[in-house]
Amino acid sequence: MIAELGLAALWLAAALAALQLVAGALAVWRGGEESGGELAGLIRPAAIVQGVLCVFSFAMLVWLFVRTDLSVKLVAMNSHSDKPLIFKIAGSWGNHEGSMLLWITVMSAAGALIAFVERRLPERTMQATLAAQSFVALGFYAFLLLSSNPFERLPTPAVEGNGLNPLLQDIGLAFHPPTLYLGYVGLSVAFSFAVGALITRQVTPEFARAMRPWVLGAWIFLTVGITAGSYWAYYELGWGGWWFWDPVENASLMPWLAATALLHSASVLAARDALRAWTIMLGVVAFSMSMIGTFLVRSGILTSVHAFAVDPERGSFILGLLVIYIGGALAVFGLRAGSVAEGEKFSAVSREGALVVNNVLLSAILGVVLLGTLYPLLTEAMGVRVSVGPPYFDPVGTVFVVPMLLAMMVGPLLRWRGDRLERVRKPALIALVCLAGGLAVAIALRAGVLSTIGLALSAGLAVASVMPLRGRSLRRLPIATWGMVIAHLGIAVALFGMASERAFNKEELAAIKVGETATVGPWSVKLAAVDPVAGANWTAIEAVMQASYAGGKPVELHPQARSFWSPPQETTESALATRWNGQLYAVLGKAADSERWQVRLWWKPFVTLIWYGGLMIALGGLLALIGRVREDLRRRIVQRKAGERRAEAVP
Repeated sequence: MIAELGLAALWLAAALAALQLVAGALAVWRGGEESGGELAGLIRPAAIVQGVLCVFSFAMLVWLFVRTDLSVKLVAMNSHSDKPLIFKIAGSWGNHEGSMLLWITVMSAAGALIAFVERRLPERTMQATLAAQSFVALGFYAFLLLSSNPFERLPTPAVEGNGLNPLLQDIGLAFHPPTLYLGYVGLSVAFSFAVGALITRQVTPEFARAMRPWVLGAWIFLTVGITAGSYWAYYELGWGGWWFWDPVENASLMPWLAATALLHSASVLAARDALRAWTIMLGVVAFSMSMIGTFLVRSGILTSVHAFAVDPERGSFILGLLVIYIGGALAVFGLRAGSVAEGEKFSAVSREGALVVNNVLLSAILGVVLLGTLYPLLTEAMGVRVSVGPPYFDPVGTVFVVPMLLAMMVGPLLRWRGDRLERVRKPALIALVCLAGGLAVAIALRAGVLSTIGLALSAGLAVASVMPLRGRSLRRLPIATWGMVIAHLGIAVALFGMASERAFNKEELAAIKVGETATVGPWSVKLAAVDPVAGANWTAIEAVMQASYAGGKPVELHPQARSFWSPPQETTESALATRWNGQLYAVLGKAADSERWQVRLWWKPFVTLIWYGGLMIALGGLLALIGRVREDLRRRIVQRKAGERRAEAVP
């Protein structure tokens, strides 16, 4: 009955989404709630109940996985009775159908939250927004119910399940996909707000203030998801790298780039009533990148540890949704963009001007990544197999990243509307001196061209990011300003980690006996023992390594070569020794002969700063979100009190 309850809730949620769409469309067409009839009053309740039903449906799927109900096809294919509980739960979204149900659950829950709390926009704009949200949701409901039913029963229950992909049996899976989905779906909300405002011609600062928390929330979750995914790939796959320009990695990066541009544009519109068309267009582009990422992962055209290879029919379904959503939104934008007023003007030398430069360059970087991701797929469809990787992405991306970071150094120092470069000459000069110092040090250390650029820019950006604090009372500084400072400083920290790891990384591949020692960089690593061990659903050969940094006190590492039996697969479990200035990364390979074992060692200076920087960026976004929400609440309280005073003054 659990599966049937989950499926019934999903069908009811889809029916309510259809009701929400029809009611919203009629209300907008007839001019709002006053003339929209009784259906207009059903829009918000339909969105709220739809969200509750979807959450219930997903809870039923998780329950099926926890119970290991092998009469359900999805459970039998992706779980096992001996699997640890945390991976049973994570297995509910570690597959195609379950992850799509998680997607629509988050989307419907977001729509319910909008319907419940949002009261700032004109009701007609809110109705158009909820109608657009239900239109997007309906496509995913149809995809789930008609093509990817997560509650499908088997004719005969399986004796035992196949189990989850061993590479995904990691605690990181419990956080990485859900955080990314929260980011993706948050961009669907921004898309719905943009379409709603465009349809009703209400592209105003109030619209931007209503949309901005959703964009900020989506951006925070995308940042955390990408950071967690990068670290998961780094320690789990045993390759010693933190980013591989894999198409599915790019599929998460592209929405983040678009969301970053949208976030800045929405902030300008909310604060200064400028960049109206930019904000609408970026809202469409950001969600379009999420849809392209969904197509890449779920169409079956990619083979990746992240991707779910499915049949071509499902890929065609998603491609159809992509064409409808993106094509429809661009068509509405083309028809209505001319009616969007230009907004307030500003000088080229102003904070708005710097943000426009930032957005243009972010869009260019997005284009570079999109081209490099799709080009191999297009050529392969024509019978020619090509590979696009770091030799393309690194230098071409750098062409646009460098001026973007330079603009980021100066932009926060400028005033709104208009400014003079002479006023910010001193702080800008300090940042440039630090940049030049970083450049000189990197050249002296022979760091390589791209690493030298990265180290220099990180030094300049780190100093420039704290310059907005100069001469201001730190106690009275708005929380949102602290968020900007910490996020920009996080970018400098992450950039320093990336450049350092690239420039100074050391690697050693050795075949040694128990008792022998290998060296890499300042580390000496002794192979003390090699023993068999066993886990809940795996066996392994585990090495005991004693690693000493520059002759200091040794630390013990335990890398493993694991063998899972359900499904059968071999994996590599790396071992890490972390210091303030980097990480030792150790991997145990196969036996070289009867006495020697292959070991692979890396010394990665300052590599952990990549992920610390990513978390700082997310923290900055969280502080900005808190500050903006508090600011909006304060504004609404002031407006309400002003309205009450006006009402009392009327005789």
